[in-house]
Amino acid sequence: MKNVPGEKTNNTRRIRNIEKSKTRINRAIKVSEVRVIDAEGKQLGVLATNKAMDIAVEQGLDLVEVSPNAEPPVCRLMDYGKYKYQQSKKVQKKKTHHTSQTKEIKLRPFTGEHDLEVKLRHILEFLDRGSKVKITVVFRGREMRFKEQGQVMMSRIIESIEDSGVLEREPRMEGRNMVMMLSPHKKQ
Repeated sequence: MKNVPGEKTNNTRRIRNIEKSKTRINRAIKVSEVRVIDAEGKQLGVLATNKAMDIAVEQGLDLVEVSPNAEPPVCRLMDYGKYKYQQSKKVQKKKTHHTSQTKEIKLRPFTGEHDLEVKLRHILEFLDRGSKVKITVVFRGREMRFKEQGQVMMSRIIESIEDSGVLEREPRMEGRNMVMMLSPHKKQ
């Protein structure tokens, strides 16, 4: 199959992808001499770029420029595809660390005893998992007269979570809602 002028081949696509990643490999290395390190980490010395390319082809590896600012630039013989795959895995592994979430529990000033116990179990479960918990008591209409009842519920919750978490933000009114934040104990 002949290359048509202006048609993109796999090689030109690969070179453009390499140029985007700023890491030069194989024919994208334009300097005349490079310091070469083999796949095991042994230095082969300063070689002409063409000679280094021939060695890479013989071993079935890529010539990858690892330190372009050195004099002469340092290149390593490696499987570039495998190297990129390992780098992407490292990035994914870093992203998977646990970030704390904020869970919200909503109550009413006259929430029943059993319902409050169920909500308390959920709060303790969230704190044990390492999540922060935002507790909101919602007052509707004439319930605004019973702010003390909301305060009693909040203090009961604070007493029951002493072993699992700490009070991060005191209960306070935000419009028609009384809000407080709980966070898990710091792990040593």
